[in-house]
Amino acid sequence: MAETHLLHGLNTEQKQAVLHSHAEEGPLLILAGAGSGKTSVLTKRILYRIEQGVNSANILALTFTAKAAGEMDERVKELAPDSKALLCTFHSLALRILKMQIQGVENWKRMGFQKIPMPKEQSDFEFQDWLMELNIKAGSVNRENLFCPELKLGKEKLEKLRQNVLKSAEIVFEDLIWLSIRLLSEFREVREYCQNMWNEILIDEYQDINPSQYRLVRAILGNSKNLFAVGDDDQAIYGFRGADIGNILRFQKDFPNCKVLKLEWNYRSTANILEAANRIFTDKPLAFRKNLRAGALRPYTLFKENRKPEILVSQTAEEEILKLVYEIKFLKEEYSMKWSDFALLSRYNRQCEYYELALKDCKIPVIEDESPEDFDGVHIETIHASKGLQYPVVFYCSLAESLSPGELPENPKERKKQLGEEKRLFYVGVTRAEAHIYFLYCKQRYFKGKLKNFKASRFLKYCEERKPKKGIAMPVLIFKIITVVKVISYMLYHIPIYFFEKIFRASTADTWLQEKLLNWAKFCLKTLRIDLNVSSQYNLAKVDWSRPVIAIANHNSYADIPVILTSAQRPLGFLAKVELSRIPVLSYWMRKIGCIFIKRQSKKAGQKFMDKMLNYSAAKPPQIVIFPEGTRSKTGEMGAWKSGAFRMAVELKATILPIAIKGTAVSFEKKKSSKNIYEVSSQILEPFDVAQWEKENGKEIEYKDLMARLRELY
Repeated sequence: MAETHLLHGLNTEQKQAVLHSHAEEGPLLILAGAGSGKTSVLTKRILYRIEQGVNSANILALTFTAKAAGEMDERVKELAPDSKALLCTFHSLALRILKMQIQGVENWKRMGFQKIPMPKEQSDFEFQDWLMELNIKAGSVNRENLFCPELKLGKEKLEKLRQNVLKSAEIVFEDLIWLSIRLLSEFREVREYCQNMWNEILIDEYQDINPSQYRLVRAILGNSKNLFAVGDDDQAIYGFRGADIGNILRFQKDFPNCKVLKLEWNYRSTANILEAANRIFTDKPLAFRKNLRAGALRPYTLFKENRKPEILVSQTAEEEILKLVYEIKFLKEEYSMKWSDFALLSRYNRQCEYYELALKDCKIPVIEDESPEDFDGVHIETIHASKGLQYPVVFYCSLAESLSPGELPENPKERKKQLGEEKRLFYVGVTRAEAHIYFLYCKQRYFKGKLKNFKASRFLKYCEERKPKKGIAMPVLIFKIITVVKVISYMLYHIPIYFFEKIFRASTADTWLQEKLLNWAKFCLKTLRIDLNVSSQYNLAKVDWSRPVIAIANHNSYADIPVILTSAQRPLGFLAKVELSRIPVLSYWMRKIGCIFIKRQSKKAGQKFMDKMLNYSAAKPPQIVIFPEGTRSKTGEMGAWKSGAFRMAVELKATILPIAIKGTAVSFEKKKSSKNIYEVSSQILEPFDVAQWEKENGKEIEYKDLMARLRELY
C-alpha cells in the first residue's frame, strides 16, 4: 500500500478503500457495517485525492443531511484549508445546478421559470386544491413526481399544472431533483459543464437514495468510473420515504466493472452485542453478508466486561417499568454512569411518549426536545431517530408482534417487503448499543385504548445466545469416534458443493469458502461441546491483513485448530506435518486454508518451509499459524520455543499475532465425560508488526529479541 499519513489508524479494508484506483478497478461500493468508520473513510478519501494532485473543485460528495455534510466539510478543511470540494445534500446540489449560469444563460430560465425558484414545503391539501382548480382528479398526481419525465397524465393537464409552478416559481424540494435531471438530459451544454465540473463523485448512505437521486447521480457521472459509494443495505430503513434498497443491491449490475469492499470492524460495540447483530442476517446472499467484529476497547468498566445481552420478560406494563427503572438505577450506581448514558428505543412515537411519562413518574430525568445541551437525562428515541447515534446502554423496548416488528400488511408481497425493512430496523436498534443491551418483552399492555395480549416478537430469537448443550452419557472413546466421523462427514459433504460454487457462482466462491471454513470451526466446537470465550478480539483490527501474518499460539490439543479459526474470525493456514497430507478429505481442506506441509524429521525441513513462505504473490500473502513449541503440550504448560517462526517473521517483515489458548486438552484428548460442556478461553494478544517496528526504530530487529518479547507476552 502507498505510504501516506492519512492511512494512520485505518484497518486493512479502510486503507484499501482510501487508496482505491478508479482507473484500474472502476467504481467502488463500500458495504460499511454499523460503527465501521465510514465517515473517516469518506473524508480521508477526499483528502487522499487532493494529496494526489486532484483539483479539489472537481470533487463532489453527497449526503442526506446538511449537518452530516457540514461535519465532513469541517473534517476535510482541518487538513486541507483551501479545499474547494463540494460536500452537500442532494437537494442543495440540485438547487445549485438550477441557479448556475452556463454560456450566459441561467439554468432556471432554460426550464421556463419567470423568476428564480425557491423551494418550500407545500401541504398535500394545497396541492389537491390545485388539482381540482385545474379539473384534475385529486390523488392522480404525486406532488414529488410533478416534473418526472415519465409522469402519466394528459399532456394538456400536465402542462397547465407545470405552468402554474413555473409562473409562481414555488417549487418543492423534490422538484429540484427532477428539474436538474431534465436540465442534464435535455441540454448538452449543461450536461458537459456539470460532468467536467464534478468528475469525482462520493456518496454517503447509498442505500437511502431514491430513484430520482439515483438518476441525478448517473446523469452527472456519465461514462466516468469515478464513483465512490458508501452504504449499508442492513441499515436501509427509509423505504416509506421512497428510498430504494435496490440501488445498492443492483450496484454490480449497474456498474459491471466495479469493486465491492466490506467494512466489518465495528468501533462502537462489544463482541457480544455484535454477535447478536450478526445473527439477524445469516440468511442473506453471500455477496452482501457482513460479519461485524469488535475493533475497539472503550476505557470504561462496563464495556470491558463484554456483557451478554439480556432479555427482560414482564407480565404487565407496570412490572416492565419496575424492572426497567431498577436496571437503570443499578447500573448508574454500580458503574458511576450518567443518566445520559442510557437510551430507550422504540418502534413508534406513541410508545416513546408512554415510556417518557413512566420514567418521569419514577423521578428519572428524560431528555426532551427543549432540554439544554448539557442536560443530563435518559434518551428516549424511535429507532428511526436513533440512526447514527450510540449509547453505552440501550433498552430495546416493546419487542412484541405488532410493535416490533410493526403491524404488517395482508398482501404477501408487501408483507415480505415490510418485514425486510422491520428486520433492518431491528438491526439498527441493536447496533446503537456500545456496552450493554436489554431486550424488553411485555405480555400484556394497553394498546390503542384496549388491554391486549401480545406474542413475543419473532426478533427475540436473534437475541438469545446459542450455547452448547449437554449430551448423552456414553463411553469417552465412543464419543471421540463419533466426533471424528461427524467432523469428517461435514468436510466431505461440502466438497461437491464447493465445486458447484466454483463453477456456477465463481464471483462469490471465495466468500462461500471462507464462511464454510469458519462454520466448520464452529461445528467442531459445538460437536466437542466447547463453550469458547474469546477476549481482546479488538486486537485483530490492528493487523494489516494485506501483508504476511504469522499467528503464534500455544498448543494443547487438536481442538486448538477450530478454536484459533473462530478466535481469528478468518481462515488461517497451519504448519503441519506431511503425514496429514495423505488423509484425502482432511488434506483437501487444509490446502484450501493455506496449510504448509513439511517433513519434520528432514534436515532441510526449515529451508523448504522458508522457500514456500517466501514464494507468495502480493494478492495472497501468507497468513499461517505456527505452534513454536512443536508438538502438543502434555501438561498444558508452554514448552521451549523453536526459532523458525521468528526467523521467518523477520525475513518476511511480517506481523506476529499471538493467541493464548487455555482448556482445550480436557475437551478432547483428556476428556473424562462425554456429556459435559467444557469452557475454553482464547485471548488475542497485542500484535507485533516487524516492518512497523523497524521503520520506527531505524534498524532491523533480531529474531532472538523478537522471541523474548513474545515470550514475555505469554
